[in-house]
Amino acid sequence: MSWSAGDDPELDNLSAAGVVPLAAVHRSRMRESIHLGAAAVVGPDGEIVRALGDIDALIYPRSTLKFLQAITVLRSGVDLDGPELVLAAASHTGTAAHVEVVRSILHRAGLDESALQCPADWPSDSNSRDEASGPARLTMNCSGKHAAFLLACVRNGWPIDSYLAPRHPLQLIVQRTVEDYTGETVDHTGIDGCGAPLHAVSLRGLARATGLVARGADAEAVRLSRAIRRDPWALDSPAVASVMSELGLIAKNGAEGVFVAGSPDGTAVALKIIDGSTRASIPVALALLEEQGIVNSEQAATILAATTQPVLGGGEPVGQLIALV
Repeated sequence: MSWSAGDDPELDNLSAAGVVPLAAVHRSRMRESIHLGAAAVVGPDGEIVRALGDIDALIYPRSTLKFLQAITVLRSGVDLDGPELVLAAASHTGTAAHVEVVRSILHRAGLDESALQCPADWPSDSNSRDEASGPARLTMNCSGKHAAFLLACVRNGWPIDSYLAPRHPLQLIVQRTVEDYTGETVDHTGIDGCGAPLHAVSLRGLARATGLVARGADAEAVRLSRAIRRDPWALDSPAVASVMSELGLIAKNGAEGVFVAGSPDGTAVALKIIDGSTRASIPVALALLEEQGIVNSEQAATILAATTQPVLGGGEPVGQLIALV
């Protein structure tokens, strides 16, 4: 299906008028770049404790929605735990260990990779990419979620050939889960990069949902958050895994500059860098969580040193990326 700009109605989504400076890059004592965006922080009770920019405008949550999609699979009666449950919520890097878990989920459904409807892609892990013979659906970063979707369909007798259709029984439950956790009505649904329905939410709602998952607000959230904390390697990039393993948070990258992180007490942050870049996400999120007493300055400095791209000149450090929050 082709797309043109005239196809979409006017939406109240995040715009240039609704963003503020969140981070800056300094080089040789001069500010070189500024990252603009919006961010919402909720406390343990789910109420906003800090708002930067327009946190009520709609955004696409991209892969941060996977927490709620995995919870939907649990709600549908599927018994997932451990790395299999984490892969259901993952943006994995396509290593052999990740692919093995995806195959395991498919095997439980009595299916193979041909049933996956995510597009074929190369592994994002460099070593695995070098060893791959070509792009494959199994190594696409969303394949674990798709395998879990298929398992839910098989367990419930739902059609598997249309599992990505917005009115499919599974996707209707996903929408209800999104509404339950965000406290918002879904008024707009797009299509994610993997082909799954993508529900637009506000940063306020996304932060609230992340806090509920992080503190284990119900049985499904408890299972998911515990599984992620046990096996953070399975969820996302090594940088995000280090945030989780070192700080006891759950965290997730989303494409186009979306990032969420939540602590066990339910304090959580959701942010979007409006230009779609990701390099400022972790520094901004950690600064906001440090402000709430969730992360201390030494912990934040250690994580940032390991996860933030250095500003180099001639191979030597000449500046840094700093959060402006």
